[in-house]
Amino acid sequence: MCGIIGHVGDDDAIETLLTGLENLEYRGYDSAGVAVQNGSGIAIEKRSGEVEELKDSVEEGSLKGHVGIGHTRWSTHGPPTDENAHPHTDETTDVAVVHNGIIENYAELKEWLKERGCEFTSDTDTEVIPHLIQYYLDEGLESETAFREAIDDLEGSYAVTAMVSDEHVLYAARKGSPLVVGIEDDEFFLASDVPAFLEYTDSVVFLEDGDVVIVDESGIECTDLDGNPVRREPETVDWDPEQAGKGEFDHFMLKEIHEQPTSLAQALEGRIDPERGRIRLEGFGPGSFEDVDSVQLIACGTSYHAALYGAFTLRQADVEATALLANEYSVSAPPVDENTLVIAVTQSGETADTLNALREAAADGARTLAVTNVVGSTAAREADDAVFIRAGPEIGVAATKTFSSQVVMLTLLAQRITADRHGQPAADLESLLPELSHAPGAIETVLEGTDAPDIADRYEDSRSYFFIGRGLGYPVALEGALKFKEITYEHAEGFASGELKHGPLALVTPETPVFAVFVGEEDEKTLKNAEEAQTRGAPVIAVCPDDHRAVDVADAHLSIPDTEPELAGLLANVQLQLVSYYAADNLGRPIDKPRNLAKSVTVE
Repeated sequence: MCGIIGHVGDDDAIETLLTGLENLEYRGYDSAGVAVQNGSGIAIEKRSGEVEELKDSVEEGSLKGHVGIGHTRWSTHGPPTDENAHPHTDETTDVAVVHNGIIENYAELKEWLKERGCEFTSDTDTEVIPHLIQYYLDEGLESETAFREAIDDLEGSYAVTAMVSDEHVLYAARKGSPLVVGIEDDEFFLASDVPAFLEYTDSVVFLEDGDVVIVDESGIECTDLDGNPVRREPETVDWDPEQAGKGEFDHFMLKEIHEQPTSLAQALEGRIDPERGRIRLEGFGPGSFEDVDSVQLIACGTSYHAALYGAFTLRQADVEATALLANEYSVSAPPVDENTLVIAVTQSGETADTLNALREAAADGARTLAVTNVVGSTAAREADDAVFIRAGPEIGVAATKTFSSQVVMLTLLAQRITADRHGQPAADLESLLPELSHAPGAIETVLEGTDAPDIADRYEDSRSYFFIGRGLGYPVALEGALKFKEITYEHAEGFASGELKHGPLALVTPETPVFAVFVGEEDEKTLKNAEEAQTRGAPVIAVCPDDHRAVDVADAHLSIPDTEPELAGLLANVQLQLVSYYAADNLGRPIDKPRNLAKSVTVE
């Protein structure tokens, strides 16, 4: 879960590398570093801390060069120190390497290299890579061959980019961790993620596992590990470079919360016909899902909560459906066959646990489908089919707009699967689809009239925060609690509302505000559970329409427009996102970069 950037071209690499690292800081911000060919070897500047601190130290120095690599780190092996920051080198500093992933056999390789006289200066697994490359160089191999031999020695997951002293070349390889190439005339970029170089080019080559890439001033050469040519065509990414900036907002998270009307409109465009009551999903003609007997949705974190939403919608339509944590799939996966549809829900399309679960399901004979945000991602390539949520780049570590778009796409998928299986959709599309088409405007209404700042102020000194809901309100309660805890660092838990009295009620005090989500189904039961907490002294904040009975009972109210149950949870979630944001802002938290977390979890 680290960010890699590389540059080859006529322009000075330092500005490009630092810009790329700033754009990738959501992937890791424990430490950062850069290395460039400066005309007399490799010059390196790296340090623990954020990219801004690295920029200050680089500006004080004289790093210059046309070829370079950079890295921003999220620690896995070793604490965030100057020594553990990337790039890593051999003793001679003739080889520099940046790496994302985990080298599982690094201990054995390290011992083997130490027996041959190599000296290590860090606690990282990455440092074995430059030493291996240098070992093979000392054996008389050419640089490219030495790189291939070193990569062949590695076990585990990696995206690696390396440079050798006095060569205007970058060597790169990937296995289990994302790596992409950007092309703009005679300028070339390597990165963990497209936003790293989005302001320079929208022409991208998505590398696949086993690819080795050689990048120099004349172009890129893509092969497999044995040197056999591999064809990887450039694709145009339709993300707007301005989406990767904060614009007028103080934080990416707030910007992305406010982008939800746009991202939802993009997700729906061309896919619904409210006037005719039709859903059109590109690549899926009539009857595409008629053989589906059961559905498993696999995901982690926020995507798992979206998967719960989708599974509930399918079960309501009499389709057997289960949402499963991808990181537990190998331990307790239900049986699958060719009539099982396994849907991988992953914003990045690179989440390691979700990819492993996807592969396991495919190996057992299931049909697979990826619901993701990134065209060309590993999940999109490896699944039998893919549906893209079109949310645009999401930089804040706390997922916001992608959750909304995932929920909408899973709602559409549920209706299509049901229609193909039963001859008609689960819901009245002539009622649901107009509401869906109005969802962007409904979210805009929430954003313009929210009382979230006042609610955050009012309950700032509470000890714990509970979130409850039933049916489609339950995943929203889980997601609301997750957002709150990950950016405020305060204790927050989400529950199915009926579970309060099966243990959690013991924790309720006047310092435990309860956010109750009402979606228009089973609301009387949710209200009863909220009142049970209220009689124990807990303040209740109702998230519901203005004319809902809960408004008269609750201590406070977050308003949502009156709509279909499938969409009410979506609107309630926006209010809870805003509460989390303003509560974290009151506490002075680093909202876009919460401690110990990174955006894309590409290691298990």
